[in-house]
Amino acid sequence: MTLRACVEQTMHSYFAHLDGADVTDVYQFVLSEVEAPLLKTVLEHAQGNQSKAAEILGLNRGTLRKKLKDYNLI
Repeated sequence: MTLRACVEQTMHSYFAHLDGADVTDVYQFVLSEVEAPLLKTVLEHAQGNQSKAAEILGLNRGTLRKKLKDYNLI
């Protein structure tokens, strides 16, 4: 399954289980759920090398460090 298909399936399931409840700020919710594990996994793949992880992610190292701190990953 592609990442896109996985996200679409997960979001359809998420909305199906809301039982009509109002939904707000879904974008930030999804971002907060996905960003931390993405950063953690890429950093592990880069064997802890933040410069390499930043390059893989297309971020500058300072931005990556801030995000890692925000998610308590360093």
